[in-house]
Amino acid sequence: MKGNKRALFAVAALAVAAALMLGIWYFAKPRTQEGAKTVAVEVVHADESTKEFTYHTDAEYLGEVLLAEGLIQGEDSAYGLFITTVDGETAQDDLRQWWCVTKGGERVDTGVDSTPIADGDHFELTMSTY
Repeated sequence: MKGNKRALFAVAALAVAAALMLGIWYFAKPRTQEGAKTVAVEVVHADESTKEFTYHTDAEYLGEVLLAEGLIQGEDSAYGLFITTVDGETAQDDLRQWWCVTKGGERVDTGVDSTPIADGDHFELTMSTY
Protein backbone atom coordinates (compact mmCIF):
# COMPACT_ATOMS: atom_id res chain seq x y z
CA MET A 1 0.00 0.00 0.00
CA LYS A 2 2.81 2.39 0.93
CA GLY A 3 4.62 1.63 -2.35
CA ASN A 4 1.47 2.47 -4.35
CA LYS A 5 1.23 5.87 -2.65
CA ARG A 6 4.86 6.63 -3.49
CA ALA A 7 4.37 5.58 -7.11
CA LEU A 8 1.20 7.68 -7.37
CA PHE A 9 2.99 10.66 -5.83
CA ALA A 10 5.91 10.22 -8.26
CA VAL A 11 3.56 10.10 -11.27
CA ALA A 12 1.69 13.19 -10.05
CA ALA A 13 4.97 15.07 -9.50
CA LEU A 14 6.12 14.09 -12.99
CA ALA A 15 2.83 15.32 -14.51
CA VAL A 16 3.13 18.65 -12.68
CA ALA A 17 6.75 19.04 -13.83
CA ALA A 18 5.79 18.26 -17.44
CA ALA A 19 2.94 20.78 -17.34
CA LEU A 20 5.27 23.40 -15.88
CA MET A 21 7.88 22.78 -18.58
CA LEU A 22 5.21 22.99 -21.30
CA GLY A 23 4.01 26.30 -19.87
CA ILE A 24 7.54 27.70 -19.77
CA TRP A 25 8.15 26.62 -23.37
CA TYR A 26 4.87 28.17 -24.53
CA PHE A 27 5.56 31.56 -22.97
CA ALA A 28 9.27 31.62 -23.88
CA LYS A 29 9.00 30.54 -27.53
CA PRO A 30 9.74 33.20 -30.15
CA ARG A 31 6.63 35.08 -31.26
CA THR A 32 5.58 35.52 -34.87
CA GLN A 33 4.45 38.69 -36.59
CA GLU A 34 1.29 38.53 -38.67
CA GLY A 35 0.77 40.47 -41.89
CA ALA A 36 2.94 41.75 -44.69
CA LYS A 37 6.66 41.98 -44.15
CA THR A 38 9.89 42.30 -46.12
CA VAL A 39 12.75 39.95 -45.31
CA ALA A 40 16.29 39.97 -46.72
CA VAL A 41 18.32 36.77 -47.07
CA GLU A 42 22.01 36.78 -47.92
CA VAL A 43 23.49 33.53 -49.24
CA VAL A 44 27.22 32.96 -48.74
CA HIS A 45 28.38 30.14 -51.01
CA ALA A 46 31.35 27.82 -50.44
CA ASP A 47 33.50 29.94 -52.78
CA GLU A 48 32.59 32.94 -50.55
CA SER A 49 30.55 34.61 -53.29
CA THR A 50 27.34 36.18 -51.99
CA LYS A 51 23.83 36.79 -53.30
CA GLU A 52 21.14 38.90 -51.70
CA PHE A 53 17.45 38.00 -51.94
CA THR A 54 14.53 40.14 -50.79
CA TYR A 55 11.12 38.62 -50.15
CA HIS A 56 7.75 40.25 -49.51
CA THR A 57 5.58 37.80 -47.60
CA ASP A 58 2.76 37.18 -45.17
CA ALA A 59 4.47 34.01 -43.90
CA GLU A 60 5.33 33.84 -40.22
CA TYR A 61 8.35 31.51 -40.39
CA LEU A 62 11.56 31.70 -42.41
CA GLY A 63 11.33 28.16 -43.75
CA GLU A 64 7.91 28.86 -45.28
CA VAL A 65 9.30 31.75 -47.31
CA LEU A 66 12.49 30.05 -48.43
CA LEU A 67 10.72 26.85 -49.51
CA ALA A 68 7.92 28.71 -51.29
CA GLU A 69 10.44 30.85 -53.18
CA GLY A 70 12.53 27.79 -54.09
CA LEU A 71 15.69 29.16 -52.46
CA ILE A 72 16.21 26.09 -50.28
CA GLN A 73 15.64 22.36 -50.33
CA GLY A 74 15.95 20.07 -47.38
CA GLU A 75 15.03 16.93 -45.54
CA ASP A 76 12.64 16.55 -42.63
CA SER A 77 14.38 15.45 -39.45
CA ALA A 78 13.51 15.02 -35.80
CA TYR A 79 14.58 18.64 -35.30
CA GLY A 80 12.66 20.11 -38.25
CA LEU A 81 13.83 20.90 -41.76
CA PHE A 82 17.52 20.19 -42.38
CA ILE A 83 18.72 22.44 -45.23
CA THR A 84 20.64 20.50 -47.86
CA THR A 85 20.62 22.92 -50.82
CA VAL A 86 20.58 26.72 -51.02
CA ASP A 87 20.47 28.68 -54.29
CA GLY A 88 21.40 25.53 -56.22
CA GLU A 89 24.43 24.60 -54.07
CA THR A 90 24.19 21.33 -52.15
CA ALA A 91 26.19 20.70 -49.00
CA GLN A 92 28.51 17.72 -49.46
CA ASP A 93 28.59 15.22 -46.59
CA ASP A 94 32.04 13.96 -47.59
CA LEU A 95 33.36 17.53 -47.28
CA ARG A 96 31.55 17.92 -43.92
CA GLN A 97 29.57 20.88 -45.24
CA TRP A 98 26.31 22.24 -43.84
CA TRP A 99 24.21 25.38 -44.16
CA CYS A 100 24.39 27.68 -41.14
CA VAL A 101 21.45 30.04 -40.53
CA THR A 102 22.15 33.37 -38.84
CA LYS A 103 20.15 36.52 -38.24
CA GLY A 104 22.10 39.75 -38.30
CA GLY A 105 25.31 37.72 -37.96
CA GLU A 106 24.13 35.79 -34.86
CA ARG A 107 23.23 32.09 -34.99
CA VAL A 108 19.56 31.37 -34.53
CA ASP A 109 18.46 29.01 -31.78
CA THR A 110 15.62 27.53 -33.84
CA GLY A 111 15.36 25.45 -36.98
CA VAL A 112 14.68 27.26 -40.22
CA ASP A 113 11.06 26.11 -40.25
CA SER A 114 10.46 27.37 -36.69
CA THR A 115 12.37 30.67 -36.97
CA PRO A 116 9.85 33.53 -36.78
CA ILE A 117 10.27 36.49 -39.11
CA ALA A 118 9.44 40.16 -38.68
CA ASP A 119 9.42 43.06 -41.10
CA GLY A 120 12.95 44.20 -41.86
CA ASP A 121 14.73 41.03 -40.68
CA HIS A 122 18.02 40.11 -42.35
CA PHE A 123 19.10 36.48 -42.39
CA GLU A 124 22.24 34.80 -43.69
CA LEU A 125 22.59 31.26 -45.06
CA THR A 126 26.28 30.39 -45.05
CA MET A 127 27.94 27.24 -46.36
CA SER A 128 29.98 26.03 -43.40
CA THR A 129 32.34 23.16 -42.64
CA TYR A 130 32.67 21.28 -39.36
